[in-house]
Amino acid sequence: MLRTKIVATIGPASRSPEMLEQLMEAGIDVVRLNFSHGDHTIHAESIERVRAASAKVGQPVAILGDLQGPKLRVGQMSGEGVVITPGQKLTLTTEKDVIGQGSLIPVQYEGLPQALDPGDRILLDDGLLEMLVLDTTQTTVSIEVVIGGVLGSNKGLNLPRASLAISAITEKDRADLLFALEHQIDWIALSFVREAAEVLELRRLIRGASAFSRPVPIVAKIEKPEAVINIDAIIAASDAIMVARGDLAIETSSEEVPMIQKMIIRKCNRAGVPVITATQMLDSMIRNPRPTRAEASDVANAILDGTDAIMLSGETASGAYPLRTVQMMHGIAERAEAVMVAGGLRQYEVEDIPGVAAVVAHSTVETAFDLGASAIITPTMSGSTARLISKYRPAMPIIATTPSPLVQRQLSLYWGVIPLLARRTESTDEMIDASVRTALANGLIHEGDTVVITAGTAGSPSGSTDLMKVQVIKRIIGKGVGIGNQTVAGRVRLLQTPIDPYLDVESDEILVTDRTDRSFVNVAQRAAGLVTAQPGLNSHAAILAVELGIPTIVGVDNALEALKEGQLITLDTRQGLILEGRSAQG
Repeated sequence: MLRTKIVATIGPASRSPEMLEQLMEAGIDVVRLNFSHGDHTIHAESIERVRAASAKVGQPVAILGDLQGPKLRVGQMSGEGVVITPGQKLTLTTEKDVIGQGSLIPVQYEGLPQALDPGDRILLDDGLLEMLVLDTTQTTVSIEVVIGGVLGSNKGLNLPRASLAISAITEKDRADLLFALEHQIDWIALSFVREAAEVLELRRLIRGASAFSRPVPIVAKIEKPEAVINIDAIIAASDAIMVARGDLAIETSSEEVPMIQKMIIRKCNRAGVPVITATQMLDSMIRNPRPTRAEASDVANAILDGTDAIMLSGETASGAYPLRTVQMMHGIAERAEAVMVAGGLRQYEVEDIPGVAAVVAHSTVETAFDLGASAIITPTMSGSTARLISKYRPAMPIIATTPSPLVQRQLSLYWGVIPLLARRTESTDEMIDASVRTALANGLIHEGDTVVITAGTAGSPSGSTDLMKVQVIKRIIGKGVGIGNQTVAGRVRLLQTPIDPYLDVESDEILVTDRTDRSFVNVAQRAAGLVTAQPGLNSHAAILAVELGIPTIVGVDNALEALKEGQLITLDTRQGLILEGRSAQG
């Protein structure tokens, strides 16, 4: 199972129910909806399909809603696009309802002429086309083509190093945000962030949507030079960071991006904030069934640098090989992680964050490493405990159990975290027991494994972590059908039917017999529990258990032979299990 998470953008090539199921089985953890394309009807259908596929596959998959932000774009172009050639003179117009053809190209930003001066560069379609500004009027920009090609509808427009007086959150973004909240999207990405205040403004808008009081974590996309300058404050204000290398390369330069990427990943690792590396990771697989060697190296090196997640864009949204692309990315990530594990994962610098929770989380990882634990188990209500553990990059799986489907999905983005749904509990012991049982039921831990458990104790504020416990998973020594909803521990008392109805038994004894009859009625009431070899919910023991409220397991093969007189055992009637020794609740 990968520690690095895979984010896949869905679109025409991948939004069918069958393809979504295949992509999930291939290893995607997060689905990205790009609000720059499609309408709310399409996105609502996609959300419904993702949720249905996730339920069918049995894998939690988060949905990331990516707001378009103040992305400058050209308008509608004639036909399949307009061919432009070097040296050609063109006019960009801000007038509405203009179709691009000949020498006239519509743009979707009214303030464009005021933002430009003669001699400025304009890049179109992710930098594939380049123009030089000759002159401007109130509504037009005269340009000369430097690098030509085909310009299609709605292609992006970049003004390298220009600072625009435009809000990071547009009216379209506000409408898309409300749609996302109404449809319970798990993460929101904010595009073209320049400073931390813009992230805080988005958080205020989310909280202000009174009908949607649930917290929605924010991914700040780094694609402007100002964001690189303000990166420390943006990391502190955000729940996650995306290195959006496409626009970042255009707004800065391609030569700078590799070092910026490494710097941001390093800072996010130190702060314990998840970071997604995005854009053109396997871009050639949009057209080809195999990536270039450079692309494979790009994915592997991002993982070795410490990225929490790797993202696919056009490769899965509109490419010819969406499934093969995910499978290839998964395979590259597996090989990169194998190198990391061989070298030891504890190589990241993490800031010393004061507080009990951070100290307990760090101690948990160190203890798990020293003991060679099979897993770290983190029962969590908000997800904060699992997030704290993730930043320390333990070599063993982080099993996060939560009663909240929302938190389970949100945790799908965090490095090394395996999020599971567990029942809601009242006490700390019940919480630990439910988490261990859930991990066992999912085959993530086994009998005899040593695990380290960390959580906030029952009654402590959400987000606090103040408990660490080392536990050896008890051996299952018997299985049957449980009657009741309890976990109880006691000493085995072996009995042959019939028995003396006045037999003296202790309150901590568990009666074990082949079957029961009327002679057990008075005796069983004084015992801690009952085990019989005779199966059936209509058996005498099952009926007796229901009438007297006694924790009971029926149908245990060879009960009298498998259990020993005086042996300490635990009955888990919820799962029909007999465990060796005393469990967390027993």
